[in-house]
Amino acid sequence: MYIYNVTTNIEETAHDTWLQWMKETHIPQVLSTGKFLSAKFTKVLVEEDMGGFTYSVQYTVKDKATLDSYYEEDAPKLIESIQQKFAGQLVSFKTELEVVDEYFVQRATATHFLFTYGTLQEREVQLGVFARPLNGFEDELPSYTISDQKIADLYPTLKHTGKKEDSIKGQVYTLSHHELQKADVYEGEAYERIEIQLASGKKAWAYIAKL
Repeated sequence: MYIYNVTTNIEETAHDTWLQWMKETHIPQVLSTGKFLSAKFTKVLVEEDMGGFTYSVQYTVKDKATLDSYYEEDAPKLIESIQQKFAGQLVSFKTELEVVDEYFVQRATATHFLFTYGTLQEREVQLGVFARPLNGFEDELPSYTISDQKIADLYPTLKHTGKKEDSIKGQVYTLSHHELQKADVYEGEAYERIEIQLASGKKAWAYIAKL
């Protein structure tokens, strides 16, 4: 996995406008390209000789090929929008980081079961969304199938059939409440989280397309 880091020094006179624009417009636009798994927006705690304020945005991406695709297909237009709005008021530079290894603290507060049947089973996605790999177990969701219709023609969703012979095999992960909220953000507005009962008898959450 890679991290695409963008560090920006913004002039004090434009700071408040830029900060709101980054949160509400620019970062969501970058994530909407579909190239990145997550973003972390931080303030650099240092007094700059040049004045102003310095921030860093770290976007996680699964591989170098996807990042290169972003540079070619999406970055020019996004950079142009920054220059049009804040020309002469900021200085930015980018850094590419390759994740060599990761270490995690064991969480003892995980209380939610999440049934997954799609991209949340991928290790790279788990690292991007939860900052840790998930250990799960296999279970089945009865009376459901995978719908023939896909979200944005790409992503699967569930279809309730009510038929006992129908079922979906998936992985169940144990999440904390905070991690469950992160999963909500990852799935986005196209999905809603519903409570279901698995073949094992456990109650869990699952994501299904909004009607």
